[in-house]
Amino acid sequence: MESQPPCLLVLNGKSASEQELAKSLKENSCLRLADDVKLLTFLQPEMERQLEEDEFNIDTYMGSLMTTCFGRILLWSPRLPSTQDVVSLNYCEIPVGSVCIADVQFKGRGRSQNVWESPKGGLLFSFTIQMEDGRVVPLVQYIVCLAMTEAIKDLALLNGIPPLDVRIKWPNDLYLDGLKVGGILCTSTYRSKKFNVSAGVGLNVDNDKPTTSLNAALRKLTSGYRLRREDIASAFFNKFEYLFHILINQGFQPLEELYYKAWLHSGQRIVVQEKNEDQDLLIENVVTVQGLTPSGYLLAIADSGEMCELHPDGNREIMDYLICGRFASDNSL
Repeated sequence: MESQPPCLLVLNGKSASEQELAKSLKENSCLRLADDVKLLTFLQPEMERQLEEDEFNIDTYMGSLMTTCFGRILLWSPRLPSTQDVVSLNYCEIPVGSVCIADVQFKGRGRSQNVWESPKGGLLFSFTIQMEDGRVVPLVQYIVCLAMTEAIKDLALLNGIPPLDVRIKWPNDLYLDGLKVGGILCTSTYRSKKFNVSAGVGLNVDNDKPTTSLNAALRKLTSGYRLRREDIASAFFNKFEYLFHILINQGFQPLEELYYKAWLHSGQRIVVQEKNEDQDLLIENVVTVQGLTPSGYLLAIADSGEMCELHPDGNREIMDYLICGRFASDNSL
């Protein structure tokens, strides 16, 4: 079996102290990849080769980043197996809020063990979050989705271009013009009374395949302007940090109205299935989506007036088939 060539990883920090942290990561040689893939680490000032035109520009990204925590330690690579694996495997070595960005992934992962296609032109990154309240951990994926839709709106407003109607498809997909344009993957582990979350994002910016891209849609609306991955990444973290602060301190409720404006499902009629009392037959019911339950699942109402909590069933599309968690006999959850 032919071995994989070594992967290049370039480290950088926004401030002088964060640059020292990046230097320490390199000198300690503590970072690793999965499947024994070799890793070559450099600090950005040590890079001798010039960036290619389509490679991620670290200086442009850092110049627009306004956060106090998220995105300030950057691990960039032109080619990696998976950014999600990098932050998950090295969670204890890198500071909370660190981000790994790759131009190409060759083992990208999606929900339910799906493979995420990662050709050039996509914005592919994963970053670390730490949380103490387990009740809001399932909701962080919704904040990631919302932060991306809001970041794209902010860039349109800042640059005077028509806004792109990027919408959230529950639980963790981004859609544009009826086609999937991005996806979110959040995984977590529990250690020392804290939840260590790795959040991964894949967004089609310039790559029109396998579905469509932001700039493909933008070309239909205006000429002479294109969104850059660096600007989207920094705008995302600027927005995410603000929304995450609200989630941690006030919960999800203050963000619900903004979230529902961005998602696809309000008033949507869908067919769900539940097992009967004998657990051997599936009964179908038509329900109408109302919003989210406190635990982060879909809240729906049946034609009978009963409320139910809906859970996704593996890889199936939620508008086609869901499992109903339970119908509440008192018409409330």
